Amino acid sequence: MAARLSELLNKRVATVDDCIGEKVDAAVSSLHAGDVLMLENVRFYKEEEKNDAEFARKLAKGAKVYVNDAFGTAHRAHASTAGVAQFVQHNVAGYLMEKEIRFLHSAVASPVRPFAAIVGGAKVSTKIPVIESLINKCDKIFLGGGMIFTFYRALGLNIGKSLVEEDFIPLAKSLIDKAKEKKVQLFLPIDVVVANEFSATSQSQIVDSSAIPSDWLGLDIGPKSLALYRSELLSCKTIVWNGPMGVFEFDQYAAGTIGIAQALADLTSQGATTVIGGGDSVAAVYKAGLQNKMSHISTGGGASLEMLEGKVLPGVAAL
Repeated sequence: MAARLSELLNKRVATVDDCIGEKVDAAVSSLHAGDVLMLENVRFYKEEEKNDAEFARKLAKGAKVYVNDAFGTAHRAHASTAGVAQFVQHNVAGYLMEKEIRFLHSAVASPVRPFAAIVGGAKVSTKIPVIESLINKCDKIFLGGGMIFTFYRALGLNIGKSLVEEDFIPLAKSLIDKAKEKKVQLFLPIDVVVANEFSATSQSQIVDSSAIPSDWLGLDIGPKSLALYRSELLSCKTIVWNGPMGVFEFDQYAAGTIGIAQALADLTSQGATTVIGGGDSVAAVYKAGLQNKMSHISTGGGASLEMLEGKVLPGVAAL
């Protein structure tokens, strides 16, 4: 890493195989203006994840300015992301951190409307807080991925062998009811691509969401659903996307996810603000080759989710 950084900076980057202690102190004291020193990964110390105050103080020793540009870890209250700021006089965000906060915070706090959210992924349990939060903020919410089958069960539909979280069926029903109460349009796929087994080479067919065969499982949203989602997104001016529409890692079940990525790229070119909220959505956008066609692609999975939920991130608050 130091060798690569040296190439990018066009200057020597010194290294120390520790992040605290006498060797670090000596290396820091020998630095001249413009010198660069790379320290060892802080995770080798268990005190890092415990946000140990004494460890944070040692990290801060000799520092006059603390710059945090690691948005992907900003949701963690660790010594290097939060604790160290208490022991440094000047604490600032880096350019990437500033961009992440600007796009994600403004998308939720003051979006240009209509404001839409696309939420996918395998499990509804991991997305409940963000869906609950977005119902209070969005005009439209589009659901996809494995989580839709828990919602289908909440509506009394048969889902075959599709993924379902039985314990969350009542909560899925409550989210549907809450969206109606708030007059938020909540969209579920009207057709799905089902498979006879979970495999990249499985047999597949397209069926209406109310006609899933008992021995088959859903692995992607269908073409009618994609067309519906694209049509309903056309009027939206701010769109946040977190989570794939299906098992996009398998090419024959990637059409829904890639189609949404293309739809957002098209909307971006027409002036909409599109924010890709980390995780598998980012991987899907890169798979589609559309990474340069979005307004912003977040570098943080958990961090972006928590910011979309409206939470204060420890790494941001420390600044």
